[in-house]
Amino acid sequence: MKYLTVQNLVERERVPVLGDFFELIYVRNPGAAFSLGEDFTWIFTIALTAVAVIIVWKAFGLQSRLWAVVLGLLLGGVLGNLTDRMFRAPGFPVGEVVDMISMPWMMPAIFNVADIFIVSGMISVALLVVLGLRFDGTRERDHERAAAEAAAAKADADGSASAASES
Repeated sequence: MKYLTVQNLVERERVPVLGDFFELIYVRNPGAAFSLGEDFTWIFTIALTAVAVIIVWKAFGLQSRLWAVVLGLLLGGVLGNLTDRMFRAPGFPVGEVVDMISMPWMMPAIFNVADIFIVSGMISVALLVVLGLRFDGTRERDHERAAAEAAAAKADADGSASAASES
């Protein structure tokens, strides 16, 4: 999508797709959301690199298909914007991110597909954590129940051993 944007759109020219509901506008964003932190682009490059490394590292222990999809979306978004930071003008590591999607009725921001993946991924991560789904595919409550059962079994075993030794 970024390639098509750069090749086919004129910078800052609005192209209505669905009237004022959805439009395309090619902008180069040196900062983060809403162009914040334009003077600290290199920090975003470091942060995106760290996030990508952590996601890849965590992926090796995943047994949950849902976590794999969510982290895959997040990684795709991170790598999309990281690629811009590393290889687009004005140069490494301060490249500007190509944004092209505008929904003026909803918010004043112009964003890209990678941003959608990042936001959707982070919301999904939060939901999976709140729901207690672990990387191994089990639920937190299952681990709590298993721990309680193990503690009860240990207490029973300790009680039986004490009763046998008293006899």
